[in-house]
Order: sequence, then C-alpha cells, then structure tokens
Amino acid sequence: MNQVALSPAGTLNQFLKQHKNQIEMALPKHITPDRMMRLTLTAFSQNRSLQDCTPQSIFASVIVASQLGLEIGVGGQGYLVPYKGTCTFVPGWQGLVDLVSRAGRATVWTGAVYRGDKFDWALGDRPFVKHQPEGDGDDWHDITHVYAIGRVNGSDHPVIEVWTMDRIVRHLNKFNKVGGKHYALTNNGQNMEMYARKVALLQVLKYMPKSVEVMRAMDVANAVDSGKNFTFDGDVVVIDDRDIDESPGDSSPGATGVQQQSGGRPEIPECTDEEFKAKTPRWRKQLLEDGVSEADLVKMIETRTKLTEDQKTTINSWTHEND
Repeated sequence: MNQVALSPAGTLNQFLKQHKNQIEMALPKHITPDRMMRLTLTAFSQNRSLQDCTPQSIFASVIVASQLGLEIGVGGQGYLVPYKGTCTFVPGWQGLVDLVSRAGRATVWTGAVYRGDKFDWALGDRPFVKHQPEGDGDDWHDITHVYAIGRVNGSDHPVIEVWTMDRIVRHLNKFNKVGGKHYALTNNGQNMEMYARKVALLQVLKYMPKSVEVMRAMDVANAVDSGKNFTFDGDVVVIDDRDIDESPGDSSPGATGVQQQSGGRPEIPECTDEEFKAKTPRWRKQLLEDGVSEADLVKMIETRTKLTEDQKTTINSWTHEND
C-alpha cells in the first residue's frame, strides 16, 4: 500500500506531535501545548520561507517561545523568522511589554513618531514625552524617532529613552551579523518599526524591576539581534560570544541563531528602475514639501536600497527644476 506524501504543514504537525511532551514541559501553565502547536502551524502556513526551514529548527524556536512564555504571532509577542533553512524565534516589543505587565511591578510602553507628528520630550529631573500623532506616514522611512517609557509602581517619575531613526540604523549596522537577511530588513522593511521600538524598550528595561521571564526575554532578544547562539541552562540564558558561523552545530534544536554573511554589514540591494519610479512621488514630497535635505533623503533611502548614480542625479534635478 502506497503512503500518501504529507504536505509541509502535515510533516511539521507530525514532528511537533512527536515532541509534544517536550513542548508541554517548557510551557507555563497559562498556555497549552495544543495551542502553541496551532500557533506554530498558523505562522508556518502564512510564511512560505518557513516551509524551507528544518523541522528541528522550528521545534527549537517553539521551545524558546515556550520557555519565555510568549505566544507565536499573537499580538506581536514573538515571531518565527526564517533564514537559510533555519528558523529563529524573535521576541517582539509587545511580548516584552506583556512580560513586564505580568510581573506586576512596573509598566512600560513604546511608540513611533512619524514625520508630521507633534513630538516633544525632555530628560532631567522632570522627564516627559509628549506625542500627538498627526502625520500620515505608512512606511518606516517616515519615522523620525522611537521612544520607550517605563514607570516603576509608586515612582514619581518615568524612565525615558528616545532614539532617532538614524541612531537605530547605526545600531542595526553595528550589531547585525546576517546582512540584508536581518529580520528588521525583511518583509519589505515592515519589521523595522518593531525592531526600532524594541531597541528603545530594551534600554528602559535595564532600569525596571525584572522577573526571571523578563530577564530571559531580554537576553534572548539581545542575542538574536546581535547574531549570537544561545542555550538555556535552567532559568539562565547562556550566550555564545562567537558569531554563528564560528559556532559548531547550528542546525541542532538548541541552536537558535542565524548565520552571518561576509562583512557583517547589511547587504543593501540595488534600487531597480521600477522601485525608483514607484517611490518617486513620496521621495519628491519629502524633498520639496517636508523640508528633508537632499543629502538626508539619499542617506535615508540608502539604509534600505542602494541608489545608482543616475538615480542620485535625478533626485538632485528635483531641487533645481525652477532654476
């Protein structure tokens, strides 16, 4: 009798069922293994690239999510991110906020400021953030700042962290070990806001009271963002200071990092003529109406896509159309 070949989702489902007991042991009481398996299969079916990942690495990512007590794809708590056949669990900023809230000793939140928003902030002995959204930006290139605020229960003053997007990009370039495949740069850049808000939030969390779950999630987030392998030793996250390419056994269930591309810097793709034409109205508006300088516009664009000399010449011509 011939066996019917399983679909990729069916194969993964079968693999997870075989290891259901291990998932159950890693999970906190408020999440069932059946629910975590359903969330995993949902994420798997929604991301074609995950179907190229090994079941072992997906399972490893599920275990990491389970040990952190974060649900995959629910409210931005965390994500399964594929890279070259390996899956990694990436905690989202919403997951970090949720873990702090569960601990019950502090409150944290974060925001993104888009071009056109009213925004004011100050540090010192009376720190504050005032943010009134009024911009109509829908792309991370329209974000000017991200911020995070934390308040310890009973404290008179909040802890505030504000970063410009230029600083976020420099931070990404400094610590990114997987080039243009970094999760912040994938999905057409839609993950960049999530990454930026998490970077600011991680700074604030340093000064907040922390549960074991929060500490573990912070360690995992920092390890993933810097391209490091890590393992769990009880409640402690042990980070391997070697880059992924230097670490043996990165396809095993305990290896949850991603591989490094040569150079250690984001590999920015070249801007195609079609992309340049499609983005021209937005970029012209930023240059001619929003007050962005030509140099800043080019710099902002090239955090995501590399312009050709002809394209730079075209941008330069926009500022001289009435000369």
